[in-house]
Amino acid sequence: MGTAERPSSFADVTADTTEGAPPLSWTIGDVTITRVEDRLVHVPREQILPDITDEQIAGQRPWIDPYFDDEGNVRLSFHALVVESGDTTIVVDTCMGTIEPRPVRGDPSFVDRLSKAVGGSLDNVDVVLCTHLHWDHVGWNTMHVGGEWVPTFPRARYLFGQRELSFFDDGNDVHDIGETSVAPLLAAGLVDLIATDHAITDEVRTIPTPGHTPGHVSVLIDSGGATAVITGDTFHTPLQFTHPEIAPTPFDWDTAMSSDTRRHLIDRYGDSDTLVVGTHFAPPTAGRIRSGRPGQAT
Repeated sequence: MGTAERPSSFADVTADTTEGAPPLSWTIGDVTITRVEDRLVHVPREQILPDITDEQIAGQRPWIDPYFDDEGNVRLSFHALVVESGDTTIVVDTCMGTIEPRPVRGDPSFVDRLSKAVGGSLDNVDVVLCTHLHWDHVGWNTMHVGGEWVPTFPRARYLFGQRELSFFDDGNDVHDIGETSVAPLLAAGLVDLIATDHAITDEVRTIPTPGHTPGHVSVLIDSGGATAVITGDTFHTPLQFTHPEIAPTPFDWDTAMSSDTRRHLIDRYGDSDTLVVGTHFAPPTAGRIRSGRPGQAT
């Protein structure tokens, strides 16, 4: 399963300048979701989704245009999602950080934007959920202060999947993030190990979505009769709704399983009112799956 060698960096990546753009926000019943961007980059598609063809992209225009540039490269967003459920403030994934080596480095001002989004202080974050333990989902778990790696969210409990951490510890720390982004939190006693189906609040829970990694999870929000799903790396581009067989083969643990997981989510939430929030989707980032109606997502 997976591949023996993984790319250590993206070549020819360019970044959009989006600092200062207002965060996107959605209301799901009594829950709010706010997108806080680290970086938005253009990645040569062969480096992350090598099986995408020109014909597949052309066949889905114009609705797919926000997610690919004029050369057909993937516009890939790295952002955190702040979920506020009752008195609980949750950060889903902490993006890239600025530590070397990383395929792409994060924006140092991201932490300030995130702080504003959670009421002006990172102390206001109660829970940090990592959908999986890849470099671009744990990078801001910690910050380097006074020669030490300290928790970015000092009052939060960090949720790691039990199966995900076991896989990570079994020689799958691809970008050497353990020392900086995982181990300091374990040493500080701030980590809770969870099952892939875990209730964070009465309105927010994880759901198992394996394939990208064995313990990968997505997030289901169910509040006031409204629902939303935060994808994690189950999807990297909305083009995968029409072609779920397209997989990030350089980064997947099991591409066949990740494709099956996408098909399951499409079957479960397609043609419904469930809002799908893509963890790597460029703005507008969220929409609803509609069959046979290109460009009609809302």
